[in-house]
Amino acid sequence: MRKLALLATTALIATAAMAQADQVRIGIAAEPYPPFASPDAAGNWVGWEVEIIDAVCAAAALDCVLTPTAWDGIIPALVSGRIDTIMASMSITADRMQTIDFSDPYYNTPTVIVGQRDMQMDASPESLAGKVLGVQVSTIHQSYAQAYFEGATELRTYQTQDEANQDLAAGRIDATQADSLAMDDFLATAAGACCEVKGAVAADEAILGAGVGAGVRKGDDALREAINTGIAAIIADGTYDAITAGYFATSILGN
Repeated sequence: MRKLALLATTALIATAAMAQADQVRIGIAAEPYPPFASPDAAGNWVGWEVEIIDAVCAAAALDCVLTPTAWDGIIPALVSGRIDTIMASMSITADRMQTIDFSDPYYNTPTVIVGQRDMQMDASPESLAGKVLGVQVSTIHQSYAQAYFEGATELRTYQTQDEANQDLAAGRIDATQADSLAMDDFLATAAGACCEVKGAVAADEAILGAGVGAGVRKGDDALREAINTGIAAIIADGTYDAITAGYFATSILGN
């Protein structure tokens, strides 16, 4: 019990120190990624992840400012000090952990293949052979597709998932691989009527990761622990579930 009390006291001290520091620049992807983060008509960033960021920062007594950053340069921006943390639906993977550290996970959802309704396919390499599959660059989906589908499947890369979705709706690609919840949002639109979920890809934690967490610079333990404190607090007091209920029909926290 004394050890637990010491750990709790240490976490509170770290949080207090962060609260007295300068603003924490939260890096979000500059490219829209609904329903997690996207600008509204007035240019304000809205979405599930934006609300979670606000709640975590409030619970951890952090003075946070959203800092939109190009996705393919977001880790270099963190390492170089242009931002202080990444909260942009970034999966916790062993590869990324060689460069940055992560908080505890704050959501975990399946990866799916979404394809044309009139095409017979599932999420297996055999089924996708001869198809054209679109993926967003610098994502776990690109890494997974290159590991499992490249060769028999033609891969096309896009700067944003929205661009891949547009080509899918236009029939220029046969399928795309992405996060299930992000694709649910697309499938609910008129453009998404073209397509359907064909299945979840086979699990591979080494590539797909162990959920989504906040990325911080190596050794920035004070900020990492402050964010962990905020995540734990909003889960414990029901704030997390209340925000999630406004966007999704089921829990996305994972195990």
